[in-house]
Amino acid sequence: MRDLVKTMTYATLHFSVGFGVTYALTGEFAIAAGVALIEPAVNTVVFFFHEKAWAHFPAAAFDKALEKLGFHHRGGLPAQPA
Repeated sequence: MRDLVKTMTYATLHFSVGFGVTYALTGEFAIAAGVALIEPAVNTVVFFFHEKAWAHFPAAAFDKALEKLGFHHRGGLPAQPA
């Protein structure tokens, strides 16, 4: 139940921010409402494909690539010389 409430409050926040920013920029209620409704829907579709793309990169291979660049697996910070 907590996850559902958290999701709903996030959706409300997302809608409110989108509406507020668009209304502040345009001064138009209808445009702000449209953007606030359409943007999360488009973002959801984009996120789906983003997840599909990341599924092609196994975590172990990604971690190895980061280590080669000098990043620690856990901390995410550049490795410090000993």
